[in-house]
Amino acid sequence: MKVLVTGGAGFIGSHVVDRLVEEGHDVVVVDNLSTGKRKNVNRAANLYKLDIQSSRLERVFRNERPNIVIHLAAQVSVRNSVADPVFDAQVNILGTMNVVHQAVQHGARKVVFSSSGGAIYGEQDMFPAPESHPTNPLSPYGISKLCGEHYLSYFQRTSGIQAVSLRYANVYGPRQDPEGEAGVVAIFIQKMLNNEQPIINGNGRQTRDFVFVDDVAEANLAAMGQETQGVYNVGTGVETSINELFRLLASLTGATSKEVHGPAKKGEQLRSLVDPAKIRQALGWEMRVDLPDGLKRTVAFFREKMS
Repeated sequence: MKVLVTGGAGFIGSHVVDRLVEEGHDVVVVDNLSTGKRKNVNRAANLYKLDIQSSRLERVFRNERPNIVIHLAAQVSVRNSVADPVFDAQVNILGTMNVVHQAVQHGARKVVFSSSGGAIYGEQDMFPAPESHPTNPLSPYGISKLCGEHYLSYFQRTSGIQAVSLRYANVYGPRQDPEGEAGVVAIFIQKMLNNEQPIINGNGRQTRDFVFVDDVAEANLAAMGQETQGVYNVGTGVETSINELFRLLASLTGATSKEVHGPAKKGEQLRSLVDPAKIRQALGWEMRVDLPDGLKRTVAFFREKMS
């Protein structure tokens, strides 16, 4: 099967591409390499260096004719979306529309869209949040992801293309970028290994549902099934505070850093926890890598990278 992966040079996308190649699929990657890295792309995949907003995307779809599109390319930082909501909308709304429109026009069977469980639900009324939870995003990023889901639903109703939206919890793991403002695990690890002082935003009691990137890749492959459609949370259902995360990483890295707190960031919710029951029951997906094991693997990756 031919699968086109947008953002396939990025953190999550490159892991998805690796699994697709392992399963014997013909993989095409579209990535502008603004944050993704060419070295992340599996050598068996065909890379187009291209922005998802580009009119040239039509040519890629016309030439490649993918059966399935896995759409991961995005502006992924909540804080950057607050600072520049126009850019966030250009990438996450207009870019997504372009990808899905081309998929429809060129006969793709399905689009699997990477959405956001944390950012879409906003401050939750129940914990963990099921897919039926009200959507009240607190940031432009959350709004743009929700908008992407709505456009995908529209194209499903009007064209018949199959649509799956995967609402990720907080994804972490090897290849995550520690230089940006997204990805607290990577940021903390790099600073600790460099004997620098990590800063905890706010009081550190805010919680997240941390899901390992390999498990997220498996969720994407599960979503490719013939009849799979709809919205699915991808998370662990386990809540971890940033203070607790700091202590776990300090232990794994051997860092002696103290817990230093800075101001809270705008647009960040206090608690985020998604319920993965639906994807477990419908697709047989479940978390296989718990947080202690995932953090251990991630620290090992960064140690090797920095050595």
